[in-house]
Amino acid sequence: MHEGDELWRPGPDHIAASRLGAFTTWLARSRSLTFADYAALWQWSVDDPDAFWSAVWTFCDVRADGSPDPVLASRDMPGARWFPNTRLNYTEHVFRHAGSASPALLARSEGQPDRTVSWTELERTTGALAASLRALGVQAGDRVVSYMPNTPETVIAFLACASIGAIWSSCSPEMGLSVVVDRFQQIEPKVLFAVDGYRYNGKPYDRNRTVSDLIDALPTLTCVVHVTRNEGTQGGTATAPDWPHLRSWNDLTRDAAPLRFDRLPFDHPLWIVYSSGTTGLPKAMVHGHGGIVLTHLKTHQLQHDVRPGDRFLFLGSTGWIVWNLMVGGLLSGATVVLSDGNPAWPDTQALWRFIDEAAVTHLGCGAAFLIQNMKDGVEPAGTFAALRAINSTGSPLPLEAYAWVYRHVKADLWLASISGGTDIASGFVACAPTLPVNAGEIQCRELGVAACAFNEDGHAVIGEVGELVITQPMPSMPLYFWNDPGNARYLASYFDTWPGMWRHGDWIRFTERGTAVIYGRSDTTINRHGIRMGTAEIYRVVEDLPEVADSLVVDLEYLGRPSYMPLFVVMAQGVSLDESLKARIKDQIRSKASARHVPNDVFAVPAIPRTLTGKKMELPIRKLLLGADPAKVASPDAMANPDSMPLFIEFKTRLDALLNQPQVS
Repeated sequence: MHEGDELWRPGPDHIAASRLGAFTTWLARSRSLTFADYAALWQWSVDDPDAFWSAVWTFCDVRADGSPDPVLASRDMPGARWFPNTRLNYTEHVFRHAGSASPALLARSEGQPDRTVSWTELERTTGALAASLRALGVQAGDRVVSYMPNTPETVIAFLACASIGAIWSSCSPEMGLSVVVDRFQQIEPKVLFAVDGYRYNGKPYDRNRTVSDLIDALPTLTCVVHVTRNEGTQGGTATAPDWPHLRSWNDLTRDAAPLRFDRLPFDHPLWIVYSSGTTGLPKAMVHGHGGIVLTHLKTHQLQHDVRPGDRFLFLGSTGWIVWNLMVGGLLSGATVVLSDGNPAWPDTQALWRFIDEAAVTHLGCGAAFLIQNMKDGVEPAGTFAALRAINSTGSPLPLEAYAWVYRHVKADLWLASISGGTDIASGFVACAPTLPVNAGEIQCRELGVAACAFNEDGHAVIGEVGELVITQPMPSMPLYFWNDPGNARYLASYFDTWPGMWRHGDWIRFTERGTAVIYGRSDTTINRHGIRMGTAEIYRVVEDLPEVADSLVVDLEYLGRPSYMPLFVVMAQGVSLDESLKARIKDQIRSKASARHVPNDVFAVPAIPRTLTGKKMELPIRKLLLGADPAKVASPDAMANPDSMPLFIEFKTRLDALLNQPQVS
């Protein structure tokens, strides 16, 4: 298999049944607009954003008070003003799909029976909770935070807050105290929803003391809602903890009350999400009700082909933006499928069995999940008759993982690699149900996303690797960062290189066909002998070797010396790193990636440091090896595997001796 090989192509029936197919038919009938192909449709969507987003508004039946004109009152970036004369509510758009034809939620949790939540139950519980929150004094604009796992109660709490106009913010219970405090302290919350424990990989984890310390660190709290294990948590107790301002979930949801929706300005804050930084205060990004409603309707329906009654599952914790995106499936009438805990517990077939039995139509996951299944030799058991699509994100999906999915999961499957960000709660480059799947490539730019690859001169290029830049505003760009006077951090994060244009920080290449390849973060680019290369290109070829389970590479320009580039590898079970294997790894990079980017040396490590969302910590490790204080490089609470750091700290002490050795070309 080679990059660009066509692996799957939708048939005429698939295209005709898709929401994108329905949208193009509707444009022809209602707007007299016809397009030769997806590329032409995309071009129109970015050339005339007013017309495109107005069409999405009408086609998706957005319900609001006021006039949808003008669509875009100001095109400034940042500061674009969308639909300024409208008022709407996220939760109202969810519950317009309430009915008995399909459930609202399905839930799988370690150590608990599978749960089905009907639309009737979801509406009753959300209405009761919203009424209780109002009685407790929660109003529009108040911040409500959550320290809960991926269970129905978390979805219900979010929907109740959104119905009022309270601003939601979430961290998952596996996140450590300092990381959660760094996030929640910034926004001064009024209410905290929390569990006192959770379960992962068959093991219970107590969080009673952590929550107590968190409450102490948040003096603005007036109410703390405890969710017991009987209502969704897996590691805590059913008894009330000794927390101040304590209320129980049962008390707040016992008395039925009609679910009321307060329609709010289009740019009223919906939630606050955070950058996944490993040290310092994370950026607190504020998204609005209208921008998220409109973008998630477009993304789910036109890009991911989510239809009413579909079953949408995205593996991820409540501290990762994919949770927000998954819940957005409710806006399009899908059943949202929640999976909490280790997907490979009690065995590697567990999640695959659930997907088959629950008739999941759309599976979203980090590329690492598919890669791990492939390396473990998993052969998923099931027919997967309902499964239409797998979306992979978080890192590039290697060619061999494409082959594994089509060989071992399903041959007739829409396997789509996608790339977006917490920043926009959606995708920049993603998928479309009318396009083929090509190995190693992302299918397309999302509609309404003016994505380009810029060279160093600031010119858009095709067929060359450049910086991912967005040249037109989008409705789900952050309204602002919380507590950011003068928009200083916001401007520095995206607009310092090309004022008025969003620089995202990824290396990307667009092909003549409109597909895209991501090459990694531009702030960890390897620049050897004047030739730049994204780290993903090296990982792709190194991890193709069956002996290598994981890898991390950093380029060190150390105290003015020539570049020194170590490669760290995690060996497959039972494999040792000897000189012969080192030579083969280097030859793999030399022959399949670049002769100029062969590492100086290769070192075996037990694990690669990763963030809580599974991203390799390239930049923190680079800073550490260049001499930064380890305590300032990464907080253990922000890491999925903090035990991996001591070896890299020790490695720093050996660098001087290594750098005195002759350089390897």
